[in-house]
Amino acid sequence: MWITKSYNSLLYGTLPVEQLVAMAKTQGLQSLALTDINTSQGVMDFYKHCTQNGIKPLAGVEFRDGNHLLYTAIAKNLDGFREINEILSQCKEVKSMEAAKDYKFQNAFTLYPYGSRPVAKLRDGELITVRPSDVNRVRINVSAIDQCKMVALAPVAFADAMGYELHRHLRAMEANTLLSKLTPEMLAAADEVPVSPDDLRHRFASLPLLIENAELLADCCSLTIDLKGSKNKQTFTGSRYDDQLLLEKLAFDGLEYRYGRHDKVAVGRVQKELKIINDLNFSAYFLITWDIIRYSMSRGFYHVGRGSGANSVVAYCLRITDVDPIELNLYFERFLNPKRTSPPDFDIDYSWKDRDQVQDYIFKRYGKRHTALLGATVTFQGSSIVRELGKVYGLPKEEIDKIADGEVGEKERDHIVQRIFSIGSQLVDFPHVRSIHAGGVLVSEEPITTYTSLEMPPKGFPTTEWDMYVAEEIGFEKLDILSQRGIGHIKEAVDIIRANRGDDIDAHRVQQFKKDPKVKEQLQNGETIGCFYVESPAMRGLLKKLRCNDYLTLVAASSIIRPGVAKSGMMREYIQRFHNPTGFKYSHPVMEEQLGETYGVMVYQEDVLKVCHHFAGLDLADADILRRAMSGKFRSKGEFKRIEENFFNGAKELGRPQEVAQDVWRQVESFAGYSFSKAHSASYAVESFQSLYLKAHYPLEFMVAVINNFGGFYRTWVYFNEARRWGATINLPCVNQSTYTTCIYGTNIYVGFIHIANLEADLAHRIVTEREKNGLYQSLGDFTRRIGIGIEQLIILIRINAFRFTGKPKVALLWEAHTLLDKRKPEQPGGSLFHIPEKEFHLPHLEETIIEDIFDEIELLGFPVTLTWFDLLKTKFRGGPKARELPALVGHTIKTLGLLVHIKYVRTKHGQLMHFGTFLDLDGQFFDTLHFPDSLSHWPFKGTGVYLLQGVVTEEFSQPSITISKMAKLEIQPDPRAGK
Repeated sequence: MWITKSYNSLLYGTLPVEQLVAMAKTQGLQSLALTDINTSQGVMDFYKHCTQNGIKPLAGVEFRDGNHLLYTAIAKNLDGFREINEILSQCKEVKSMEAAKDYKFQNAFTLYPYGSRPVAKLRDGELITVRPSDVNRVRINVSAIDQCKMVALAPVAFADAMGYELHRHLRAMEANTLLSKLTPEMLAAADEVPVSPDDLRHRFASLPLLIENAELLADCCSLTIDLKGSKNKQTFTGSRYDDQLLLEKLAFDGLEYRYGRHDKVAVGRVQKELKIINDLNFSAYFLITWDIIRYSMSRGFYHVGRGSGANSVVAYCLRITDVDPIELNLYFERFLNPKRTSPPDFDIDYSWKDRDQVQDYIFKRYGKRHTALLGATVTFQGSSIVRELGKVYGLPKEEIDKIADGEVGEKERDHIVQRIFSIGSQLVDFPHVRSIHAGGVLVSEEPITTYTSLEMPPKGFPTTEWDMYVAEEIGFEKLDILSQRGIGHIKEAVDIIRANRGDDIDAHRVQQFKKDPKVKEQLQNGETIGCFYVESPAMRGLLKKLRCNDYLTLVAASSIIRPGVAKSGMMREYIQRFHNPTGFKYSHPVMEEQLGETYGVMVYQEDVLKVCHHFAGLDLADADILRRAMSGKFRSKGEFKRIEENFFNGAKELGRPQEVAQDVWRQVESFAGYSFSKAHSASYAVESFQSLYLKAHYPLEFMVAVINNFGGFYRTWVYFNEARRWGATINLPCVNQSTYTTCIYGTNIYVGFIHIANLEADLAHRIVTEREKNGLYQSLGDFTRRIGIGIEQLIILIRINAFRFTGKPKVALLWEAHTLLDKRKPEQPGGSLFHIPEKEFHLPHLEETIIEDIFDEIELLGFPVTLTWFDLLKTKFRGGPKARELPALVGHTIKTLGLLVHIKYVRTKHGQLMHFGTFLDLDGQFFDTLHFPDSLSHWPFKGTGVYLLQGVVTEEFSQPSITISKMAKLEIQPDPRAGK
């Protein structure tokens, strides 16, 4: 019998599970064991492939402590598999294999390697494994009685000699050593390749009992895993009937809150949904999600509910989502249909500051045995493969960088480089590192260890070893508990507004925000920097092209910006039809009937499903498969191909013209993996309106919140610029005004200590705490007495001008600092009974320039505050049109200055690289540029800085940009201290 390791034995095994099973089938094996090293990650896929190929699957784990093989455990049944997973998970939790070393399994066989344990000490269920290479020693040294406790097993870790070489490279990577320094205990034996049953019997001809024992062991194992039924927690209350009653009560209570008592349409929709939810046994899934929302709202956490579940009026009534499916006419079958086999997705976004507490609640509420984060696997890709292999061969970093960056042509490659590329080509898509899914949480009916062993990453929550694809295939539906900084800045903005203005804002009054004139104006003008999902250059341009000033248009914009619509060429088509709704013809009456709201353009996932159903007659089961394919939760290309065939066959049967069917399918295909559901876009639009309202009415407080949440499309300096543009005075950090994060007093914004490079966080917090406790600092000496600080940290604060309240120049403060501390270790802070007058130092006049200060700011903050980048230019040229003048200059060639903000990289249809640039003018206003391949080849970007730009002003849908013909990055003045 083969006992195998797949490539899920990270940096050891070389074979995918499917290949192992295929080789076993080719050799005619009746049973096959998978025993990866300290993981059961591959067992679910292994079980599926074995049963599909008529092979009996045996599942287990090879327990190792470092390179030392302890034993191999093989499950007798599902209880045994769970037992193996539980002890392995315990070991991973404490990062020690000690608990596994003498563990007595009740429902699993324990197989020790030959020579590691006396037969006399074996307990029930414990055996000795004998490899073909051990046969002669066993035949000579072991009695016939002892052979009764031995089994013949052939280990398989690679397919052939080439696989062994790949294995050696993987082992060197894992050990972070050179190939030449690998030792035998680090490696598998070179003969761990497939052996035919006949060959195995021949090799064990002198020990036939061991072959019989191996067959008996396989007969004694009977692992049965249900891959069909739902694995999620089956009830919330303990009874499906009680779940049904509770969900019904909560839904109708919420119905009154959302719609009032007399909305017949809403009542009918809720009743219809509740019936399907109950018929499909999804009540517990809804109630668990409701329970999480109830908890988070009781804590005052903001949330945004997304996913296909947001198409549900029941979810809206439960306050899982704030999207009204009736108002938006959301497609019910996108959410649930009688043929759907899995519950709808609920993606719940929280602030990055709150998400961990919500996860902690879920684990405590449903128990660690039944709750886990969803794992993910990082695979070998691209240049990282070259970098890993380069280290194995001991190449210097500079050479590895050149090879990885493609600077070494094929003709220049020596035998080592050729070897790296040869081995590297075999590693593409190999599992490399186990990771964590962005937000997936599983709540299981059975203990999670029934299906997998668990990792314990730094977050401290048990995590499955397999990923979302395996989870879905075996019947799990995850809850996505996600974090995003957009929610964080909304919540923080409300707090800052209350503190700075005294206004209490209810950020959930979205219906009022949608009607607010200032919000509409900012949306239409693309004044959306800092606002969730609508601040990127592409999105701001789209909003201006659509002249978007209402919720429904923003919902559409949130979806057509996605790659699926853009790739199909329908984003431009949508804009044209939006502005000229009578100037086009629908390609088919079905398109007008189903897509009238979006002018015949497929914008949402629901549109794709509706068109496929009504245009080509796809049934709801196929539509559900298509939905999963478009969501990227789907691995089977074969299934997608089948759907394509059904689409064209159905269209032909319904008499649809072939060319129209091909055009419709082209749009469908471009959506796969890239499209949003309408509910998803609507959820994003709700959050966008919350941000837009706060920015429209409280722009300075809002920008401070954005800065403090460190999340947005742009780098931090752009948001400081935006605050200045809206009337703020930006101040350098000050020990008497600043806090750890950025703060605001009136219209004065003080850069937070957190932005100062190399300033210790603990020191920054102490500065604020001491000031709040004992008052403002009176002088540099007062500060050093009250704060335990070393000379290096004090110099950082002086260089950033944090003591400017003293009125002394920085050079004088630096002299004083050295006199006060003289490079001694920081003393413990503390006051004294008597105030000792400070010595006054009379220094000669010391030169210092504003340019020196600016270079200190750039070094310590990453951007200038006192002046701008334009003020640092060597050239005196400050001419050229400003951003606001561009609409009047369409068709003209202009020359102007711009500070680079962002570059978007795209490929032309011929595969050439082109760029879209975003710049700031001298007034801090944004403008866009277009760089075609010919221009880029002569005038490329050269990093952050101010550029002299020449080009023709063009416009599209009244949105101007500059098509660049020439550009050059301009030099700045040198630091006067350089070379001194």
